[in-house]
Amino acid sequence: MYYAILAYHEEGVVESWTEEEDAALMTELLQVNDRLVQEKSLGPAARLGPTERAVTLRGKGAGIVTDGPFAETKEQLLGFYVVDFPTLEAAVAAARDLRRVNPTAVYEIRPISLYLPGAPLVSRDEK
Repeated sequence: MYYAILAYHEEGVVESWTEEEDAALMTELLQVNDRLVQEKSLGPAARLGPTERAVTLRGKGAGIVTDGPFAETKEQLLGFYVVDFPTLEAAVAAARDLRRVNPTAVYEIRPISLYLPGAPLVSRDEK
């Protein structure tokens, strides 16, 4: 079954890390990613950009675009992983591996009820 592991963190804390601290964390997270890839358990994963550059679309009809997400929460959604495990417990174990590397993050594990992989993305900058 597919699960989403949603990574939450206080955006200000993440932004306060030096380039070296951020690179060290990413190196450790990529070690977990590499292991999950070898196990054929990891699908798409993404580190999201800052919420200050996000917009929200809501409302009737075509909707209205407003600045950023304005959830009343201390942590913001900063990234996600799509994993494939036979049980929720196995997905939780993968999230625990990520948390061991980044212990101040919060991970929400949620079953995915519909997964459409779509086509591979190529950045417009790479074209």
